[in-house]
Amino acid sequence: MPEKLSRYIEKNKTIRTAEIILLVLLVLGSGFSLMRGYSKVHSDPGEISYMGELEMIRDDSEEDYDEDSTVCDVIYVNGDQKLILTYPYEEYIELDNNQITAYQYVTQDGTSMCFDHKDPTRSEIDNTYQTIMAEEAMPIFNLGNGLLIVALSLCIVLFWSRFFTTYEKVWFMSIMVLATIVSVIFPEESANGVNGIVIMLLYLLDTFLNILCELLISKQSRYNFLVSVAVEITEIAICLVLMYRFATMATTLFFWLPIDILSFINWTKHKDDVEDELTIVRRLKGYQELLIILGIILWTVVIGYFLSGLDISSDFVSGDLEVLIAYLDACASAVGVANGLFIFFRLREQWIAWYICALLEAIINILTGQYVLLVLKLGYFTNTTYGYIKWSRYIRTHKEEAASLL
Repeated sequence: MPEKLSRYIEKNKTIRTAEIILLVLLVLGSGFSLMRGYSKVHSDPGEISYMGELEMIRDDSEEDYDEDSTVCDVIYVNGDQKLILTYPYEEYIELDNNQITAYQYVTQDGTSMCFDHKDPTRSEIDNTYQTIMAEEAMPIFNLGNGLLIVALSLCIVLFWSRFFTTYEKVWFMSIMVLATIVSVIFPEESANGVNGIVIMLLYLLDTFLNILCELLISKQSRYNFLVSVAVEITEIAICLVLMYRFATMATTLFFWLPIDILSFINWTKHKDDVEDELTIVRRLKGYQELLIILGIILWTVVIGYFLSGLDISSDFVSGDLEVLIAYLDACASAVGVANGLFIFFRLREQWIAWYICALLEAIINILTGQYVLLVLKLGYFTNTTYGYIKWSRYIRTHKEEAASLL
């Protein structure tokens, strides 16, 4: 065996061993973080000590309940002390006090808890302590979930290493590591009765699936549609949990899921003659682009007006922000429909639609404080450029090849 080939094989073995070791460390790190978070949330508060009374002021900045609400949370604050009281809607509308007397207790580990009455029961103490610990442990849970998603990403890179280029592997892993870091720095608050840990896990899963799907599209692989089905299910779950972006949810349910299945069938029928893993792609004509743009504008105005008139209560968005997001969501869903059709017909213009969709969704993420999803949009922008270049090169070279045969 030549010496150069021998060194190359040995180097590959070393890299593969290092990757496997890293994978094991990621799984262990994830398990440790999740166990640490679980033990913290379910720890025993022990005996508590009464510290005295506190006058707390009502913080109504996040209150936006209507007759469709079943329960309403009212927050009272005094410095860094917080008391959350839950009322049925009928009692909530009759509340007229902006101040309350709270009773402060401290556990053996120094955790402060406030109640609206003296001598809380053991069950009330345990539940309040668990809620506080869950909030404190949120970054730990997010780290554990993030490391698990990164480990899954590394598994894909390892087992399909020949399918991806070095750039694609580095890009894929970098986005997922960055998403994990952001999830720890900016933990998501609970909304609509769903814990922020669950919401962040959905965000991380959505990022992972979308990034993988985008990468497979750029590689002209029909298998992107199998991943896309999982993407749609995850995004429907996010919309339901947060009670927002109903245009996107409806589009996902009634358009994206069916078009994914149809697109997989269509792409399978148009395989490249030389490379079986590639799908033949092409581009639009000018007048077709104009008609699509007019259709997007009409959809945005009509659907945006309809959504802004709906009376739907959510802890996540409200007021003027809710109206703005309704129109942005309508436009994003319209571009998404155009994008889905572009992908179905194997048209390069789908990458331009990705640019617009990513920009609109990035604006929504900034307005709603969904910072971890901005990492996904960064992945969209970088991979969209990469995919546009790859598809354009394929169209150009195959057009030249076809011309040379004439």
